[in-house]
Amino acid sequence: MTAQQTPPYPSHWEADVLLRDGRTAHIRPIRSADKDLLVDFYDHRVSDESKYYRFFSPMPHLSARDVARFTEVDHKDRVAFILTLRGRMIAVGRYDVVRQGEAEVAFLVEDDYQGRGIAQILLEHLSQAGRERGLTKFTADVLPDNARMIQTFRDAGYKVASVYEDGVISLQFGIDVTDTAVGRLALREHEAEAASINRFFNPRSVAVIGASRRQETIGQALVRNLVIGDFTGRVYMVNPSSTAVSGMPAYNSVQDIPDDVDVAIVAVPADAVQDVVLDCAAKGVHGLVVISSGFAETGEEGRQRQRRLVNLSRSYGLRLIGPNALGVINTDPQVKINASLAPTMPPRGRAGFFCQSGALGSAILEKVNNRGLGLSTFVSAGNRADVSGNDLLQYWEEDASTEVVMMYLESIGNPRKFSRIARRVSMRKPIVAVRSGRTTQGVPMGHAVRKISAPPAAVDAMFRQAGIVQVDTLDEMFDVAQLLAHQPLPRGRRVAIVGNSDALGLLAADAAVSVGLQVNKQVPLPTEPSAEDFEDALDAAIDDPEVDAVISVYIPPLNVSGEEIANVLAAVGEQSDKPLVTSFLGAEGVPELLRVPDVAGSTAGRGSVPSYSSVESAVRALAKVVEYAVWLRTADGDTPWLADEDCDPRTARKIVTDVLAARPTGGDLSREDLTMVLAAYGIKLWNTHRVNTLEEAVSAAEDLGWGVVLKATVESVRERPDQAHVVRNIDDVDEMTEAWEQITERIPPETGGFAVQRTAPPGIPVAIRSMEDPLFGPVVSFGIAGPITELLADRAYRIPPLSQRDAASMVREIKAAPMLFGYRGGDMVDVDEIERLVLKVAQLQNDLPQISSLDLSLVLLGLDASAVLTAGARVDLVADPRSDWFVRRLNPAVGDTLPG
Repeated sequence: MTAQQTPPYPSHWEADVLLRDGRTAHIRPIRSADKDLLVDFYDHRVSDESKYYRFFSPMPHLSARDVARFTEVDHKDRVAFILTLRGRMIAVGRYDVVRQGEAEVAFLVEDDYQGRGIAQILLEHLSQAGRERGLTKFTADVLPDNARMIQTFRDAGYKVASVYEDGVISLQFGIDVTDTAVGRLALREHEAEAASINRFFNPRSVAVIGASRRQETIGQALVRNLVIGDFTGRVYMVNPSSTAVSGMPAYNSVQDIPDDVDVAIVAVPADAVQDVVLDCAAKGVHGLVVISSGFAETGEEGRQRQRRLVNLSRSYGLRLIGPNALGVINTDPQVKINASLAPTMPPRGRAGFFCQSGALGSAILEKVNNRGLGLSTFVSAGNRADVSGNDLLQYWEEDASTEVVMMYLESIGNPRKFSRIARRVSMRKPIVAVRSGRTTQGVPMGHAVRKISAPPAAVDAMFRQAGIVQVDTLDEMFDVAQLLAHQPLPRGRRVAIVGNSDALGLLAADAAVSVGLQVNKQVPLPTEPSAEDFEDALDAAIDDPEVDAVISVYIPPLNVSGEEIANVLAAVGEQSDKPLVTSFLGAEGVPELLRVPDVAGSTAGRGSVPSYSSVESAVRALAKVVEYAVWLRTADGDTPWLADEDCDPRTARKIVTDVLAARPTGGDLSREDLTMVLAAYGIKLWNTHRVNTLEEAVSAAEDLGWGVVLKATVESVRERPDQAHVVRNIDDVDEMTEAWEQITERIPPETGGFAVQRTAPPGIPVAIRSMEDPLFGPVVSFGIAGPITELLADRAYRIPPLSQRDAASMVREIKAAPMLFGYRGGDMVDVDEIERLVLKVAQLQNDLPQISSLDLSLVLLGLDASAVLTAGARVDLVADPRSDWFVRRLNPAVGDTLPG
């Protein structure tokens, strides 16, 4: 783009955002057509004091010239964003370039909306726009008594320098992304999203729109469940066709209700929901739970209807659960809200549950009741058009009533954000998740997400990195959750098996070994053990310092209830600092005999002993919990760039930018450009000459000093991977001629050329690859190079940014890892070197989303060094690269472009 060109309207800068109080608003670049909006905003809803703080002098009105100047911008050197709510402008922020790389920034926020974090949102989006336009620094002039604005800049996480002169404080700060700035942004995001969910779980009043007197209707079921559930707040009926529902007065519309309404539960036909949104917005309702179906799950027409619903709701500040949702439940005795179609309120417990399928939600609640697990809160989000699992994680992170999070995920709308939030939450509370479509990466029809192109193994790796306990079935999810909710975490993998059945004891031992547990102790008991025998054996196992967890197996003799043994298990489980699991009588869940009373009112207190239908189920659940405990206790390590390496991302970014400026459609990087990009990250390509003829090959060999290799280039191998051929140790012209004839018989020269390299030192061949998934983000993989690895899918995956622990575990988790550690008497390779190389590739991919793929397809790893022999990369234009990492924005509605 030349200096004379004006960028087109940057539609990718538009976004829905959350204010600090949990309400939504829309941010977008200003347009010349916004003149009336600006005048109405400035003249009628901004105080004289705010105007004075903005312009440093009385300025009651904007002149026509000022209005034109503020609304007519070039989206490059003069950029402005406005925030709109209910069709009105509530804030404006802008920057104007004052010199190369530097711009002056200023804000103005409607007085009624000050204190809701709006200036921070504007600063985030202006900074991201500035970075995209090549800016590195912002300046701002602020009056000394404008403490709120001064604090806005300091709270952003940038290093702010200030100078006081002539009664004005001049602030200066770089806008390069820093860990501090990203951390502050994540905290603001967390507070806003948690606040938006809090009102759904803790409403003071609820309106049922579509409440009905007719039995067997959704509207009647919602009313009945709220009343029977003993909701502690106020319930209002909205039905224009009735004067009363279930003995309570019915109103024609929400606006007719005389009191405030926090949450509206909507059960009207799909084509009437839009009118309900407008009605609720006029009333000041905080959020909607839309039970109504007939949206994206029905096809394209429904998708467009859902898109309009979400956009309309957000434009009026409303958050939305659904549509096609089962509803919301909070078992807190202070609230007791069953705003769902579930006929029975689940028992009070320690687990929060999120799912997307309404039909499945009913089955889940039934399982909860049958197992005696108990829930703190429950959300079935249906099509998940607005509120998602990410929002619930933000809420549950601080919720004292929730100690375990359970999630049934049919899709992930923003995997990058999910990974970031889940990793933080997992440090405080375990997350147990089932992901449907895990193998096929399928997405249900009603969900507004694209299919992830990264391999399923990469998604699994993301879950592991985030500390999520991923399970395959709902039953396994409950098995794991009931252990996490009631027993302490194990310190390691060592287990003891205590029981009165040798056969079941052997089954338990076999199952434990098969899932990576270490059986350190087996205590056989008589077929008819006394309660004292059982207690002594359990106590001895728990007191053993070589034991981290205990598996109890009990089969009662004939005509024995087992109640005495149950009392022993409950007493020991309550006092133990190590987890105790059992297959007591084949019971599933937390049987009443094994429960410990809970002062908080939960069904079963801490120390209750979970039971399983089989010893294998008990062992599998324990193994999953062990993996989480190991993840939790392993130091994460540093994620910044390795301090002892030269890293120059600016140079690499400029090379990629220049290539894309010349080739906007993208393509493979030339070897020269790739060499420079890799060198910017301390990765050196083995000395190679590209050749197209025998004469060039001979000349290159003479240049390199013979002792060379002739091989197909990456492009050639892509064309004919089955014919790839390498000839080694060519020492003279005759050998080169023979090698040329051999290789060109297999791969014709026109398929892309060949390369001559110095013969590399011996080593183990490994391959490191990275890619940029438009939805998922950066992915890095590692494996031994060669077809066997590809056939067996023996590759390790991670999601950048990587810690040193991540790199070390990648290298060790592949099945062929023993080859790197002296397998069958072979030499150990320089494992530290390959870990550093993995970290470098991960950092490169993390910094440069325009690199759609990078393939170090042949790296020879020796005892003292590594040699990158073959590499290739492709670049593609990326609009708004990873902006959702550095600015807050809600996922778009169905039909809109998803952030990439």
